[in-house]
Amino acid sequence: MFFQGSPQNQARLINQYQDLVDIPLLMAIDAEWGVGMRFKDQVISFPRQLMLGAIQDDNLLYEMGKEVAFQCKKIGIHVNFAPVADVNNNPDNPVINDRSFGEDMYNVAAKSFAYMKGMQDNGILACAKHFPGHGDTGVDSHFDLPVINHSLERLDSLELMPFKVLSEQGIASMMVAHLHTPAFDNRKNRPTTLSENVIKNVLRKQLNFNGLVFTDAMEMKGVLKHFPAGIAEAEALLAGNDMIVLPTELDNAFTTIKTYIKEGKISQSQVEESVKRVLAAKYNLGLHKGHNSL
Repeated sequence: MFFQGSPQNQARLINQYQDLVDIPLLMAIDAEWGVGMRFKDQVISFPRQLMLGAIQDDNLLYEMGKEVAFQCKKIGIHVNFAPVADVNNNPDNPVINDRSFGEDMYNVAAKSFAYMKGMQDNGILACAKHFPGHGDTGVDSHFDLPVINHSLERLDSLELMPFKVLSEQGIASMMVAHLHTPAFDNRKNRPTTLSENVIKNVLRKQLNFNGLVFTDAMEMKGVLKHFPAGIAEAEALLAGNDMIVLPTELDNAFTTIKTYIKEGKISQSQVEESVKRVLAAKYNLGLHKGHNSL
């Protein structure tokens, strides 16, 4: 996963990394408004999603997704952590705000779908975030754990709506947010990223989602303020995430995850299911045929 640099340098690095491994790596970028969000020089930065939410012709969002996919593929990237499918219904939201398509859930769903389809029709996996909905928070999960005290009925009818649409329309992956949502999991300070009910029940069963599930960045205080590094990553896998994003202490995480598996907290069958989903995504991208970037 890359956050900065130039497209040429990152393409060279990706090629070097891919040459070192037997099983191709899945490369991701957090490029909500295009690769210009992260890279400098010779790349396009599109408007932020709030501005795009005012567009009347959703076909323009499809074309944007198509161009973002083209640029990602040229660099060697396979997954874009976009669209932001949060309904931004809190004007004081310090972290989502103009990253969302707006406060109308129908518009958010339609715009997210068009952007997603533009990317996925052109060979890049889209990732809807931040499940189950980060729009009505007054706290930035980079620095603390936001609490969403809405009822199940409210969450189901509003926050979850765009994610339901995207799941039905075949989005390839979703990213789970660091939120405390008592209606889903009332354990004290339990982030949604570490909640089996949120991922295995709400996302997998209720939304019938079969794609990849990523955590939000595990370096964020929304999780680390309440769970130490190592335990946090193991709990995230136990909860049902397939891939852990930006763990802070790799050795500690590996050791703790192995302990969870050895003790039977994380079953072998769950590990195999996640591995199969990751390998299937790589196969569907054609990575078994070799990598190709700049």
